[in-house]
Amino acid sequence: MERSAWPKSLSSSRKREIQELCGQNPKKLRDAFDAHSQTGDDPRQPLFAGDRIVRVLGSFSSNTQSLSSGAESYEGFQVPSNAFVSSEISEGSESIRSPVESVKTPVRGLQRSPVSILCEQSLLETATAIHEGRVDVASEILRRLSAVPNPMRTSKQKLMGYMLSALKSRVSPVDYPPPVAELFTEEHVLSVRSLYDLSPCFKLAFMAANNAILEATSEQPSTNKLHVIDFDIGWEGQYDNLLVALSMLQARNQSTLKITTLADSINDVERLRMLGDRLSLLAADTRVRLVFNIVSQKLSELSRDSLGCEPDEVLAVNLAFKLYRMPDESVSAENTRDELLRCVKALAPQVVTLVEQEMDGNTAPFPMRVEEALAYYGALLESFEYTMPWESSERARTEEGLSRKLGNSVACEGRDRVERCKVFGKWRARMGMAGFELKPLGRHVPDSVMASLHCLAWNSDPIFNVKEENGGFCFGWRSRTLIIASAWC
Repeated sequence: MERSAWPKSLSSSRKREIQELCGQNPKKLRDAFDAHSQTGDDPRQPLFAGDRIVRVLGSFSSNTQSLSSGAESYEGFQVPSNAFVSSEISEGSESIRSPVESVKTPVRGLQRSPVSILCEQSLLETATAIHEGRVDVASEILRRLSAVPNPMRTSKQKLMGYMLSALKSRVSPVDYPPPVAELFTEEHVLSVRSLYDLSPCFKLAFMAANNAILEATSEQPSTNKLHVIDFDIGWEGQYDNLLVALSMLQARNQSTLKITTLADSINDVERLRMLGDRLSLLAADTRVRLVFNIVSQKLSELSRDSLGCEPDEVLAVNLAFKLYRMPDESVSAENTRDELLRCVKALAPQVVTLVEQEMDGNTAPFPMRVEEALAYYGALLESFEYTMPWESSERARTEEGLSRKLGNSVACEGRDRVERCKVFGKWRARMGMAGFELKPLGRHVPDSVMASLHCLAWNSDPIFNVKEENGGFCFGWRSRTLIIASAWC
């Protein structure tokens, strides 16, 4: 029987990637796989996908330029010529190891090096082994990947390093403690704030939420009072922009902006008090009357009265990057996520703004979560190459924060897993179950967001994309949507 030219464990997407990266005629590449299948393999010791890829790519190593199809590609791990990489380990016998020639290519571009694809494939196979309970196999793959030098210079190298650390924590949490408590430190708060400040996708999503709030005020021209309840002010710049926008919209009567926010701790109260003082100075300059309230109450105690809601004001609730960090029924019967949504619904706001990362990282099977994390954080880290200077301390802080977020989403389960992102379709279902209806973003929101994009330095580059889809406003990098903002009532 004729053997398959492609390894059975190699997905169709991987086949296409290899074809594109190698720049070879597909038939020639298949013939190469077939030749290695028929002449070099011990039937008692079959090659796994990664080993087969290494052998075939090695046959083209005399012409490294052909591996990049004449285009620039991301540089993967720096693999020395005497290193061995195996994508999986055969149980009960010694695995086959293949030498890999170091492939050096330019840093920037659309494509990835063959070595980085191999490393990513190995990480995914590690996730599968963990999911199937083959911890010894996973540990051996991680041990061999750890022996490969990684200078952590490019976004791809950093992504592989972060994921390698996360999987180590998953397999050996005692030796490699996963990031849990670190997500609640001041250092992490600052790193997330840097992400919101420096990433156009996050910044524009906050602006879209503001525009939806302003649209709600225009629907009630009889009042000039706006009350925003924010359960977790993540980006202080959101309210800088809202104050400026209100000052431009107010007519003869002075606008009033009331912001009510909830504090979780004493340190949080102090941070919010400082924010309120700073916003008061800005409000004076913009001639907007500001009322800033800090509330420390349990969700069960919140009501329109306790939050100071008045009948003659437009009430908005801002849920920007709040819900994904709250446990749902998959974690605890308490389900604080749905409790918050019920509380918000009882307040009867004119608009609820929801801003979340577009990543399926909550209840998906573990291998899918790892693959999703690689794709999402890979796109986000790559975008930093265009928006943040290499030597920037803010970029370093942001990337450290992303490494903790990725590590928590992959290495932790139960209450320890704080990072529980969902895709927009699942948020739509959750909001619908809580009694909310999707609210059109308004005729002015798309134009306002596009105008904001043109004010940024990357407006002429199509690698950042903004689009409306399924009732949400999507912000992404290349073909990957990273953030979706939506409005509800």
